[in-house]
Amino acid sequence: MAICDHEPHLLADRPGLLIIADKGYVSRELDHYLAARAVRLIRPSYRNRTPHPGEPLLKSIRQLIESVNDALKGQLDLEQHGGRTIEGVGVLIAQRLLALTAAIWHNRTTGQPVTRSLTAYDH
Repeated sequence: MAICDHEPHLLADRPGLLIIADKGYVSRELDHYLAARAVRLIRPSYRNRTPHPGEPLLKSIRQLIESVNDALKGQLDLEQHGGRTIEGVGVLIAQRLLALTAAIWHNRTTGQPVTRSLTAYDH
């Protein structure tokens, strides 16, 4: 809520915003705050509560997020990025994401059996 209050354009510029969160974002205050701003929040329900609409999608979304995080940390070595400034880290991350995107595009275009692998380019 503090982020949205500090940066009101985050909600104003995105009508019908959908926020996906984990179980830690459970509070009536947050629910009322977001509802007053026409923002939908999807999060896992506790066992003793009625499931939220759209909750079955969370597992696949969470799996996708974990897969991307794993690729960023593992394949792209983002945990040992070597950047000395925030700007430097941003540039390194952008370079590595662009390289992975180019490799995926190339692998798909040339019909490679594994499209997300950078092994062929790891010299």
